Amino acid sequence: MLTLRTAVHSDLTIRKSRFLGCVEPIAGRPGALVRVEELRALHSGAAHVCWALMAGGQSAANDDGEPGGTAGRPMLEVLRRQQLDGVLATVVRYFGGVKLGAGGLVRAYTDAVAQALLGAEKVELEVAVQATCELPLALEPWARRLVKTHGVTLLDADHGGTQAHLHLAGPASAMAALRTHLDAGGQGRVRWPAPGVTR
Repeated sequence: MLTLRTAVHSDLTIRKSRFLGCVEPIAGRPGALVRVEELRALHSGAAHVCWALMAGGQSAANDDGEPGGTAGRPMLEVLRRQQLDGVLATVVRYFGGVKLGAGGLVRAYTDAVAQALLGAEKVELEVAVQATCELPLALEPWARRLVKTHGVTLLDADHGGTQAHLHLAGPASAMAALRTHLDAGGQGRVRWPAPGVTR
């Protein structure tokens, strides 16, 4: 599965209507809704802000007042055909006074997303993993520094007796590098109970 490295834009004018497309990496629905609201505020004079999110179980599409099935769903289909995940597609439409009809709308919204994707850099979507690291309290400050430098997130920490339990989350490759570093520096004093995997 692929995602995008950065946001990419398109700008199409079709029979006097302007379609501003954008595709960008967004992990899930909460982030997508925030981004859509930002676009509504930025383009307050626009007739529609349609969007489609491909993000596993959080995928969604919204026609924002366009005739049902003429905007969000076709945009989502473009993302699906490109095998993308963790991607939000938005199209802001400034109405030019000429109606396009259902077929014309589907083509316009599809083209706005497809044009943006032509310039997009696609990268492998990395699965996020979670793990718990158990180590002596004396090693915790050192471990916390390593966690930060490896781009892993410290979710929380528990302390029991002489041991600290660090609950971590991050990309699989970053977590593997951190584990190697902690194991080497901890000289057998770092333990890893079975990790869980999340999307």
